[in-house]
Amino acid sequence: MIRSQFRVWAVVLLIGSGWMSGCSSFVSGATKSLANQLQTTINEHNDPDLVKDAIPAYMVMVESLLLSDPENVDLLLASANLYSAYSAVFVNDKARQQKLSSRAFGYGKSAICAYDDDFCGIENWHVAELSQRLNDMDDEEDVAVLFALGASWAGWIQAHSHDFNAIGDVPKLVTIMQRVVALDEDFQQGNGHLYLGVLATLIPPVLGGQPEVGKRHFEKAMQLSQGKNLMVHVTYARQYARLLFDRELHDELLQKVMAADAHAQGLTLTNWLAKQQAQQLLEDADDYF
Repeated sequence: MIRSQFRVWAVVLLIGSGWMSGCSSFVSGATKSLANQLQTTINEHNDPDLVKDAIPAYMVMVESLLLSDPENVDLLLASANLYSAYSAVFVNDKARQQKLSSRAFGYGKSAICAYDDDFCGIENWHVAELSQRLNDMDDEEDVAVLFALGASWAGWIQAHSHDFNAIGDVPKLVTIMQRVVALDEDFQQGNGHLYLGVLATLIPPVLGGQPEVGKRHFEKAMQLSQGKNLMVHVTYARQYARLLFDRELHDELLQKVMAADAHAQGLTLTNWLAKQQAQQLLEDADDYF
């Protein structure tokens, strides 16, 4: 259950505006132009399978650049984001997903350590210490590195969801994403809220889940993306409507996705993925409800 829930938001990381933008800072001239064009092409593509086949070459290229500049924060962020999203969205083999997500999380930890050495070893802090020390992250420029760490950590938890020690890290993930939202809730069109919505709806209310908190985050993410990010609707339906067995809301959200135009600047690919998931959820709704 947790595995599929984390997988939902990994799509957002893969297509989000930040996954390649950091890379543009270490290239120049024609190479920078090519990188920007590549990002636009992927974001606007309507064939997820083609993108799945194309991205690994870029992942290897970024890692090769890291060999000569291992503390380059932009390269580390790019590697963390790419490996995290690719392993969660496109890899189904459990062992391979664990291997790739661990690689992503390693890059995420290295990125924040290279960015500010006071945050080396952040994964070992208790929640209270983490919350207190994140107050030192008080600039919008800190958001990208925090978000990448949180996203790669989420992917690692998802791949290791059989391990209670990994699940025990969820409160730390909540703390990081809360700081992201506090610093810049508009980041990647409100994707911090989308993560927090999923985290609040991981478990039913009787076990400590907070569906109404999740609902507020989903609706805020919908507002910040102006309704153009169709994956928000799908996640809202899967996480909140299904959790509370609200068939009416579930079908309403998913039918909006199916009726919507998938083309939206920077969101076309993720919207096609959202349509695929919406169709699947509608098809098995009778069995679920």
